[in-house]
Amino acid sequence: MAGGDRLREYRGKRDFGRTGEPEGRAASSGEDPRFTEGREPGGDPHFVVQIHDASTLHFDFRLQVGDVLKSWSVPKGPSADPGDKRLAVPTEDHPLEYEDFEGVIPRGEYGGGAVIVWDRGTYRPLSHDRRGRPVPFEESLERGHATFRLHGSKLHGEYALTRFRGGKDDGEDEAWLLVKAGKARADEHATPDPRRARSVRSGRTLAQVAADGHED
Repeated sequence: MAGGDRLREYRGKRDFGRTGEPEGRAASSGEDPRFTEGREPGGDPHFVVQIHDASTLHFDFRLQVGDVLKSWSVPKGPSADPGDKRLAVPTEDHPLEYEDFEGVIPRGEYGGGAVIVWDRGTYRPLSHDRRGRPVPFEESLERGHATFRLHGSKLHGEYALTRFRGGKDDGEDEAWLLVKAGKARADEHATPDPRRARSVRSGRTLAQVAADGHED
């Protein structure tokens, strides 16, 4: 959304008088070069994987791209098995502050239900063209294929996001695949049972967050 607020859709779906989700600062395409790589100049961009007990229990996979978190709903969660192809459905851009969000979104609000931070860390863009030259990460996403290396508490190694349906000039809804590249590591965390999974931030489960009934 060149020259416009990338968080307009995000904000339009939420009543910040009711939900504790971060409103976020204004985020416009390409206007602040400090955010092209990470939160600090020269730093690697961040990623977060949240588990959300909404009307349908799912994982949210978010990558910092510029000054927003590009987001995908991944019903079965990311897998450390290269043989697994996980459906990833794009959702609206989220503010950078959302990577720290853990708590309960009130019922009746968009996406109501408990949220935990299952994993988070940094990532290194790896996309390149046929000549081996680096391609800007946002451009690789626009082209429909992006590779990156995750450095999280639970997820590690190279992953790829590939669009297999929809796009800018296509009337169909977009759909992507999230796939682990290379071999699985012996110490890699398998996709957890989301009901038993614990937050990397607080150690709590979804049920414990719901029982607490507030953000932490």
